[in-house]
Amino acid sequence: MPPKKSTGAKKRILIVDDHPMMREGLAQLIENELDLKVDSQADSAAQALRIIETSVPDLLLLDISLPDKSGLEVIKDIHALHPGLPVLVVSMHDESLYAERVLRAGGRGYIMKQEGGKRLMQAIRQVLGGSIYVSEKISAKILETFSGHRSDSRSAVENLSDREFEVFQLLGQGLGTRQIAQHLHISVKTVEVHRVNIRKKLTLSTGGELVRYAIRWNESQRP
Repeated sequence: MPPKKSTGAKKRILIVDDHPMMREGLAQLIENELDLKVDSQADSAAQALRIIETSVPDLLLLDISLPDKSGLEVIKDIHALHPGLPVLVVSMHDESLYAERVLRAGGRGYIMKQEGGKRLMQAIRQVLGGSIYVSEKISAKILETFSGHRSDSRSAVENLSDREFEVFQLLGQGLGTRQIAQHLHISVKTVEVHRVNIRKKLTLSTGGELVRYAIRWNESQRP
């Protein structure tokens, strides 16, 4: 029996991930589908934004960790410049920390890389169809938040703002204040202010305690 033909034009997808093997793996999965195709690939936020300026895809598959800018900031940029472009984050990072941040930034879904191809195709089609995709666990967590029944069990790290969270992660990677400022394209003074606010939210007394806490937290998040 011949394969079913796709009805209508294929949906064009832009893959943004700084790991070539991951991009190729995602591309192979997508190209096997009759209704989807990989329009282009990018290894950085800057390259992705340049591509979108000339040809807006139907969907952006985005890694949260990019060499030049946080995926959260990329989502905010795209949401401001191209509000109709849906973004689905595909990441190795724990969804409990990132999924809500992604949705608040304007993303339409979050799926962890270890979920596998079948679940990824489900997420892609759900987001292309105008819905939001997150796991059942995260969906229940979000519903609890909006219903007002959520228990006060959020970790102190979850309570950090997106920018504070970025600074916290970079501290955990061993970067100093000036390096963080350069990486995030903000002033040293701004980083210092964020460090003070992070210490207060995490109830830490000194900068040294903050760095040690950030390093331990980063290590605990490794897959």
